[in-house]
Amino acid sequence: MTVDVLRRPAPADRRARVAVAVLFFTNGALFANLLPRYPQIKADLGIGNAAYGLAVAAFPAGAITAGLAAGILVRRFGSARVAVGGTLLTGAGILAAGLADSVAVFAGALFLAGAMDAFTDVAQNAHGLRVQRRYGRSIINSFHAIWSIGAVTGGSMAATAIALGVPRGPHLLFSAVVFAVAACVALRYCLPGPETDTGAAGEAGEADAGDGAASPKRAPATGLRTGWVLAALVLIATAGTLVEDAGMSWATLYLSDSLHATAALAASGYVGLVGAQFVGRIVGDRLVDRFGQRTVARSGALIAAVGMGLALAVPTVPGTVLGFAAAGFGVATLVPAAMHEADELPGLKPGSGLTLVSWLMRLGFLLSPPAVGLVADATSLRVGLLVVPFAGLIVLVCGGVLRSRRG
Repeated sequence: MTVDVLRRPAPADRRARVAVAVLFFTNGALFANLLPRYPQIKADLGIGNAAYGLAVAAFPAGAITAGLAAGILVRRFGSARVAVGGTLLTGAGILAAGLADSVAVFAGALFLAGAMDAFTDVAQNAHGLRVQRRYGRSIINSFHAIWSIGAVTGGSMAATAIALGVPRGPHLLFSAVVFAVAACVALRYCLPGPETDTGAAGEAGEADAGDGAASPKRAPATGLRTGWVLAALVLIATAGTLVEDAGMSWATLYLSDSLHATAALAASGYVGLVGAQFVGRIVGDRLVDRFGQRTVARSGALIAAVGMGLALAVPTVPGTVLGFAAAGFGVATLVPAAMHEADELPGLKPGSGLTLVSWLMRLGFLLSPPAVGLVADATSLRVGLLVVPFAGLIVLVCGGVLRSRRG
């Protein structure tokens, strides 16, 4: 065991961890405050499904369009400042979307919010990885778990506002202000200095977090090798987003239409997926430190592939709910793992690998729904949901690029 793992984090490092957790929480809560308002916005604008679908797609389109600039901004202004600035502008975009009086303004506001969300996503992960290096062990999964808590909190805030009859304007303004203040306070406690700073962990041997966490830096690699590793990391992260989108976009529909579950029971598919994903992220850091990133990712991929595969092979309502839960638990650490590995790739500028993985994995969210929909129309949604075990197979094949536990 190395000195980094044994050392206790300094008070400044612990405060920085809390600050990054706040940034992840606010990022999850902001957009979740808008999602339950979508049906009302669609009705008020008087638009059909096609126009609505195109307008909503502006959010991931904005993220993809602007995402590659995140690394440049992080190197220029620092990850903490970019994360907080992105949070403030994301809140402004969401507020504008909620107040939009035309489809064009609605889509434009979502495009802005998506672009700023991409900046925040890269920057907060970059800063979280800086803190992780200080700790000398894996903590990045806990940040993503807190993002999930933020999303649940934001959705609950919106549901409460709707139940109380609070108009969209005051509700979303309150949300934007509260989380802007929280982000600005968190900025005070983030790590100072350049993005390449490794702090005490660096002085003790430049340990990397998790499997990872206390393992030595990668040896210098050729450009071809780095390109292959980066491509594999993108596939791993995208596999995680494919499973997440399957739960968000199709779980309820599959349970209600194909398996004839009640409306309340049909919602349990998505709840099972995100709930199990949250649990997977809570325990993920300890598993990564104990067994290594590669083993955890491949084991999780096998759980997701087998669990959802069995649920699709023998379709029942309880089995399908358990299948989605197995998928959520199995992919819980994939996106954090890919981001961590990309951030440590040799031969790349600080933030470049992280930016590319974050940018390209968003294509999964953009392309997955129409792809599954086309397969479902041509065959059945049950066949379309084979994307989940397929994603597990992708990780089994590509997981070798992740680092194993240091012996």
